[in-house]
Amino acid sequence: MQETPESRNRPSYPRPDRMNYYMHIAMAVRRRANCIGNRVGAVLVLNDRIISTGYNGTPQNMPNCDEGGCERCAHREKYGTATGYDVCICVHAEQNALISASRFGTPVEGASLYTTMRPCFGCAKELLQARVQAVYYLHEWRHPDDNLWRQYLLLQQRFPGGVHQVAVPDPDAGWAVSAWRDAEADTGHTMNG
Repeated sequence: MQETPESRNRPSYPRPDRMNYYMHIAMAVRRRANCIGNRVGAVLVLNDRIISTGYNGTPQNMPNCDEGGCERCAHREKYGTATGYDVCICVHAEQNALISASRFGTPVEGASLYTTMRPCFGCAKELLQARVQAVYYLHEWRHPDDNLWRQYLLLQQRFPGGVHQVAVPDPDAGWAVSAWRDAEADTGHTMNG
């Protein structure tokens, strides 16, 4: 490409590798999430092409979490980490990515998922059942019960391409991750991703 006077004045950005590229897209998708808890974005990629995206929130045409639509989100003091999912009406980002692909007839078998948070038990099972190949996540999620955590790790071993945490800077972690927001509220300091 020939250099022009205009191109000389433009800032130069390094081209991101695919991991960074897809994770940054997942972070952009996350901006649509309206959950009061964690705000998560997910991207399904097959053959190096994005086939579906999803973010967490209430089902279509229902009041959002920030409008009191979800019992679990509206009364967070009643429900601990990884509890109360039976009364939670939010659809997780990973679920929404799978559902969106299904609605439009897009096969997901062999795809990789890029998500801003490690998938929960339910999402991991659904991803396995849909034959998603691998999961790449930004922020950790951990079940608080050590016995169940061991079961969760056994479940994750079933992904042929594995489950991998990705080290990508997240300037919005304090907004997106409830544990970070809670820590910031307790200390009065902003945590950087």
